[in-house]
Parts: sequence; structure tokens; C-alpha cells
Amino acid sequence: MPPPSDIVKVAIEWPGANAQLIEIDQKKPLSSIIREVCDGWSLSGSEQFALRYADGPQLYITEQSRSEIKNGTILRLAISPARAARQLLDRIQSHGIDARLEALKELAKLSADPTFATEFINMEGIGTLARLVESGTHFGEMLAFTLTAFLELMDHGIVSWDLISLSFIKQIAGYVNQPMVDVSILQRSLAILESMVLNSHSLYHRVAQEITIGQLIGHLSNQEIQTYAIALINALFLKAPEDRRQEEHTNPLDQQLTEMASTLAQKHLRSIILNHVIRGNRPIKAEMAHQLYVLQVLTFNLLEERMMTKMDPSDQAQRDIIFELRRIAFDGENDPSGTEKRKAMYTKDYKMLGFTNHVNPAMDFTQTPPGMLALDNMLYLAKLHQDTYIRIVLENSSREDKHECPFGRCAIELTRMLCEILQVGELPNEGCNDYHPMFFTHDRAWEEFFCVCIQLLNKTWKEMRATAEDFNKVMQVVREQITRALAMKPSSLDQLKGKLRGLSYSEILRLRQSERMSQDDFQSPPIIELRERIQPEILELIKQQRLNRLCEGSCFRKLGNRRRQEKFWFCRLSLNHKVLHYGDLDESPQGEVPFELLTDKIPVSDIKSVVTGKDCPHMKEKSALKQNKEVLELAFSILYDPDENLNFVAPNKYEYCIWTDGLCALLGREMGSDLTRSDLDTLISMEMKLRLLDLENITIPEAPPPVPKEPSTYNFTYNYG
Repeated sequence: MPPPSDIVKVAIEWPGANAQLIEIDQKKPLSSIIREVCDGWSLSGSEQFALRYADGPQLYITEQSRSEIKNGTILRLAISPARAARQLLDRIQSHGIDARLEALKELAKLSADPTFATEFINMEGIGTLARLVESGTHFGEMLAFTLTAFLELMDHGIVSWDLISLSFIKQIAGYVNQPMVDVSILQRSLAILESMVLNSHSLYHRVAQEITIGQLIGHLSNQEIQTYAIALINALFLKAPEDRRQEEHTNPLDQQLTEMASTLAQKHLRSIILNHVIRGNRPIKAEMAHQLYVLQVLTFNLLEERMMTKMDPSDQAQRDIIFELRRIAFDGENDPSGTEKRKAMYTKDYKMLGFTNHVNPAMDFTQTPPGMLALDNMLYLAKLHQDTYIRIVLENSSREDKHECPFGRCAIELTRMLCEILQVGELPNEGCNDYHPMFFTHDRAWEEFFCVCIQLLNKTWKEMRATAEDFNKVMQVVREQITRALAMKPSSLDQLKGKLRGLSYSEILRLRQSERMSQDDFQSPPIIELRERIQPEILELIKQQRLNRLCEGSCFRKLGNRRRQEKFWFCRLSLNHKVLHYGDLDESPQGEVPFELLTDKIPVSDIKSVVTGKDCPHMKEKSALKQNKEVLELAFSILYDPDENLNFVAPNKYEYCIWTDGLCALLGREMGSDLTRSDLDTLISMEMKLRLLDLENITIPEAPPPVPKEPSTYNFTYNYG
């Protein structure tokens, strides 16, 4: 008799018959099990049948996937994938419109199944669908189902996108360019074009010839397809050759998207996104936030070339920019006639401008990053904010107390810092939604951001009464001011200025002192002893909070799916802490998901361990990819008997800490996340403040302080990451 781990108890349904309750021996061939099930209903030709899940995506069960069957699962006897593929292929080519529509509807659903997709593709099914689209005879629902099935089948990666014909591309592009097309058709057409661009270099060029910025911008006012349109813009922008990204054109709305970095085109695109997306009347969902983040990253990456370009000290055109900075600052004073006198005066002026190399300031721009980007920023400030530029330079050049702020050196280091903060030159991270609305409010957002920050630097320098020796300390404070302000997500540059005004040097010191309180305060032996007595009850409180959050459950996005489809699954812990329930969802839930809707479960007693990051089974093949760096930091997996795993990618760092801590608490292991350490310090400090009214005169009681009767009265919330 096989061990219990090889036996799975399931129910199997068949239309018009009573369900069979059977025990599946996982060591027995699947074909033998199907034959026994067919015999139970007196069905002949068992090779024409297969088993599928009755709930959720209703995937076919294969020898490779059968290990995922759990006790209590409801299965359904169905016709085999090969037979289903042949029947549907015949029906979608039939003359009856109603029969063809029903067949395409069923095909759109089944195409997500990799087993069925393989059979259908082997029968040249994709070519049949492509011909149906190219014929131009399908409209409305019939066309929408056709495009859905085509996209699902191609997403399995069985067939190369390079095989797609030019006529098919033109037909799909035609749907995008037509003024009156059904929303569902537009969504699928845009998604197909995006997949073409991302998966084929040759198709990128073909798509870019068919779609213009103006045509896509026209779709941004439609809230149902905004995300798809921006995703296609991002894909084309991401795959554009470097030399084509930077080109300028006089009529940007008619240009191909290979030149979408045109200044005028960006202005119009930015304005539409700001007014119809960011300031629209609907909340921004996670996928839209991700696409805005990607667009922000790709836009800032246009600065990479200048950031990595060294100044050529022998290039007269580049040297003229430095001369222009000097001329604007010192009001075009008449140059002395003698060469030596002119050279001496220039050296003095360059020193007052704050360059490190007074004789040849061009040498200050030979390090990358920030390279020529720093000089670009300085020239923008001098020309567009001339009064501010002159005030900063003259204010510091006239000081004789060694407290002058070196404008040139500061501008160069600040540019390098801003490039690091905004990750200029880095690829977008999958799963990141960290976009900043204020960068969509101005046509020259980068330069304006620099102008705001250089004024902050000058102000902080004065507040710190800094000298040249304090340069690095000042830059550290300025970095903290900027990152704290950005974390508040100001919606405009004016709001950013307001946030920065509230983060003066004295306020930064106060915040630092407050945040260090739990680490630096209470260091006397009696206080340390009291802290050690308090810690266990606080840890227990945190443990209960984590477990309560697991009981409430969380929604996770399925990794590897096209993002706009927003495929989700939900997981929560049973109230008795004995079972983890999980299951697929059609959309992100609003509130708690009942246990009845979560069809799969894992007994906690079966869990062997919890692994994170690169140790996760679903991350081992992805961890080397640069764009998956953030996903790697949010990944964790549950390993359970017998040799199974449940893989997660948390939506954010907070949920990652909650779940990894909660699972460790569930298994009786130490909670070690940054969030737990932060909560522990915060709550211990709060409790000690309540108990210690006078720190200098405290005495330690003979016995440990009593445990609070209602520890749940600690109601703490988080703002993590």
C-alpha cells in the first residue's frame, strides 16, 4: 500500500452524472486513472478524454502538473486537449456566424492553458487566426475574441513573434488608428503591438512605421485604454535605438515613435498625461502607476548620454559655455586689454564661481558621472533663473569669512547626487510604481528640479555655517532633505519647495535625534534591564499583529502575466492558524476575501521552511536580470511537504515584511525583518516613556513590571519604505 503522501482524494464531475469520489494514486499513470474514471460512467475511448480543474482557470492536468492536485480538489472529466483543439479549429472556420462566435469565445478562454495551446499551435491554429484578422471580415465581439485568443497563444512563447506577417501588423495598427473602434478591440490591439515590440527587434521597426505619437496620444483621454496606450509608448521608447531617441522633428505629432524623444512631442505627451491621467477623475491603479514610473525612468534616461560625456577642454564651443556662465555672473565687465591681465582676471572669476580648477575649469567636468550634464544644469539656471544664479554667485563670492558656498563644485556634486537619487541610466524595475507626479508638471522638470535643489543647498550651507571642510557633511544633509521631500510625493514643484522649506537643517537634526532615540537613549544599566524586561511582551504583541494580518490576507499579482490583464491570487491564514488558504481571483479584491472562494490550501504542519530572494524557486532563473532586482527583493516562497512550494512576490516592502515575519512567527522562528526591528524599537520607547516619568531618578522594581492587561490597545500603523 502506497504511503499517504502518494494518495490524493478528489471529486470528479461529468455533465449529467453523479460525481465520483476517488483516491488518485500519484504513482499510477494518468492515462490509467482517466480510463478508470471513464469506466465508472461507461464511457468508451478513454484516450479521447482528460482531466481539468473544475474551478479557477480550469487548466488541463498533465503528468508534469499532476503533483499540484490537493486533497479535496474538484476535477472535471473533459475531452482531451488535442480533440478540443481540432473541434475548435473546425468550428472557427465554419460558415455559421453564431457557431463561429461561440467557438472563438471558448478558444479565447482555453488559449491560456499551455497544454491546449501547444496542441492548437501544432495544428497551425495561430496561422488560421492571423488569416481571420487579415481578412478584415471580423468585427465586434468576434474580432475581440479572435485577438484575445491570438495574444494568449503567442504569450506562451511557443511560436516566435518574428513569423508575424506585415499585413497582420498593418491590420492591427489599423484598428489603433481608426477613430471609432470598440474598446475591447483597441485594448487587445495595443497589447499585441506592445508584445511585438518587446519580443522582436525586426517587428519593432515595422510597428514604429505604422504608429505615430499623435495617434496614441489621442487614446490617452479614454480611461479604458490609457494604460495600454502608455505601455505601448514605453515599449517603443525602451526599444528605440539610441540615435533615434534623441532626434528632433518639426512636426512631432506625425513623427514615428522611434523619434518620440523630440522635445515638442514630449511636451504634448506630458500635458495629456498630466491632465487626463494623473489629474483625471479616477484613482490611478497599480498598473497605470507602474507605466507612469517606467515613462519617468525612460525620460530621465535620456540624460544618460550627457551624464556620461566628459568635457573636452580643447573644444571651444564647450569652453564658451563656461565663458557665458562667467559673463552672466559678472555682468559682462570689460575685459582688460593684456593677455596676462585677462588670464589673471578669469582665474579670479572662476574661483568666485566656485570651480575647483581656477585656471582651467573645464577640467572640473571631465569626471563621469555627472559629466556635461552638470554644465547643462548650470547654464539652464544662469539663463532661465538669472536673478537666482547671480544672487547665489555674488552672495558667496563677496564673503571673506571662509563660509562661502562654492557654486561650481556644489552644482557638479548636486547633479551627481540627483542622478543617483533618480537612478538615471538604470532600467525600470518590474513591479515598481514609484513615479513622482511633479515631474509631469513641467516641460523641463529635470532642470527645474535642479534649480530648486541648488537653492536648497545654498540655504542649508548657510544654516550650517559650513566651510570648505564641511562640504561632504552639507551634501549628506541635502541628500536627506531631498529624499525625505520626495517620499512625501509632492504633486508639483511648488509643493516640493514647500516640503523643503519645512526640512531645514534644524528640522533634519530634530528628526535624526528623534529617530536615534531608541538607539542612543536609555543606556544606563537600570534602563537596559527594564528594556530587556519589556522586550518579550512587545515581541509577542508584534507577533500577534503579524498573525492577525495573515488572517486578514493579502492580494498578490501573478508573476509572468501581462501586467494589464491584472491577474491576481489571494492568500490568508485560517483563524485557528492551522491552514493557509489561497486561490486565483479575476480582479484585485476590495476588502476581505471569504475562505470559500479560496479553493486551495496548505496545512501549516506541512510547511518545512520559508525562503526569500534568490533562494526562491521562482527567482533562480530570473535573479540575474537587472530589471528584476526589485522583484527579487520582494520574493519569498513557502516550502512544504512533499517537495512542493508556493511562490510569492509581495506588492511592496511592507507586505513582504508582514508576510515573512508572520510566517516565521507561525513556524516558531525569529522575526528578523527591518520592519520588526523598527516596530520593536518604537514600541519599547513608547512603553518606557509611559513608565519612566523621570529618567534621572528611576529605580528598578524587585519584580518585572506587570504585563498590560490589554496589549491590543497598542494601535500602531506603518508607513514603510
